[in-house]
Amino acid sequence: MKISELVVAPVLALGVAAAAQADGRQALVGGTLIDGYGGPVVHDSVILVEDDRIIAVGNQDNTAIPDGYEVISTEGMTVMPGLWEMHAHLMLTGHSDYEHWDRVYIDRLEDEIMPASAVQLLLAGITSARDLGAPLEPSISVRDRINAGELPGPTLYVSGPFIQHQPYPGTEAFRWGVDSVRDARQHVRDLADAGVDVIKFVDQDLLEPEEARAVVEEAHARGLRVVGHSHRPAEILRGLEIGIDNFEHTGLTTAPEYPPEVMTALRDRTARGRVSGGPLFWTPTIEGLWNYTRTRENDEFLDSDCWHRGLRDDTIADIEASIQHPERLEYTQLTPLRAPTLRRKFEQLREAGVVMLLGTDSGIPMKFHCQSTWNEFDIWTRELDVPVMDAIRSSTYWAAVFMGVQDRVGTIAPGMMADIIAVDGDLLTYPSLLQNVDFVMKAGTVYVEDGQVHEERLPEHLRME
Repeated sequence: MKISELVVAPVLALGVAAAAQADGRQALVGGTLIDGYGGPVVHDSVILVEDDRIIAVGNQDNTAIPDGYEVISTEGMTVMPGLWEMHAHLMLTGHSDYEHWDRVYIDRLEDEIMPASAVQLLLAGITSARDLGAPLEPSISVRDRINAGELPGPTLYVSGPFIQHQPYPGTEAFRWGVDSVRDARQHVRDLADAGVDVIKFVDQDLLEPEEARAVVEEAHARGLRVVGHSHRPAEILRGLEIGIDNFEHTGLTTAPEYPPEVMTALRDRTARGRVSGGPLFWTPTIEGLWNYTRTRENDEFLDSDCWHRGLRDDTIADIEASIQHPERLEYTQLTPLRAPTLRRKFEQLREAGVVMLLGTDSGIPMKFHCQSTWNEFDIWTRELDVPVMDAIRSSTYWAAVFMGVQDRVGTIAPGMMADIIAVDGDLLTYPSLLQNVDFVMKAGTVYVEDGQVHEERLPEHLRME
């Protein structure tokens, strides 16, 4: 039975709830622990948490539970670090018409849309997330309010606006165009001064070489890594040439595989390793393309109300109306032709030695924050033959390494942040268990227990009661 042996008194506000738990001590006892380092699991595990930190990790034979600890049973469960979502769009929530969404909801991002996206991610077991593309002020505001305990959500790492050659009409609030070296450097400086955590770069092959290089050089000079699109061979080759740190997506549209010149360049980069600043990271965001035809043929999962949390009634109705006919969306017409190419491209990337990160493009049409991360995990493990332990490390340890915070999060060890999730059963055998995360602790606060959300620990506007 996975219930607390000591009951925490109900509280009404997020800040009060967090404080109430932080004043106590908690022991997670009995489950099979996957600590994120890739070594053997720990059976009958014990994890001691004090305030927001893990203070001891062991098993029931070697780790005593001191007096005064709230004991939370994890018997029969798989316990692991909280997941990372490495490619989320908190400004989007599955609506099918980008132009409409950008126009109608631009002034509702900070107070409604992004907080709703954040809590949906958190309750799905995502305790850290990288938000790649949104207006600057809402991005910083939502991130900082989460960090201050004013909003529930994963620890956010934000890019703010994309940097690219020329923004699409109507997207200037979250896409910044570049037309000179000076412009490129100034955009990065402005983002760095505002406090972003990473730079997102799009269409780097469409800029002049010196402009593209200036973006990466300026970012690295400010201690920021650069995430770049990988839609075209020239985009990848330019990105490798200028030192992009992490490529996103599995692109090249309907081409059957990455061409030889790209593979040669990738192998050359992965062979250099630390000489080039560490591993080359890749976030393939593959599931939305892989599963589209299944969605078109059986769209029942779109009726789930998990993605309603935090959204106003008119927003929900608007999204529902926009996805009534998945087969008619212009956005997806090429997708069935792209799908057969995905396995080969994914295999090529693994063969080239890139370090995979698990991200989903969460928020794009019909990809909801409460579902998308486990959907990606499922495709990697069930369809693409990625060992479950490797997929776990791609969504915990390696994500933290990329963001440079592996000394604080991404694994379960003494001194680490108490970001811990658990599922009822054997995750290494049944990875689809992640579709229903039974226990979610973020920074020592328990938000989900026995599969039930502690609604009283959420602000009223983010509850579903």
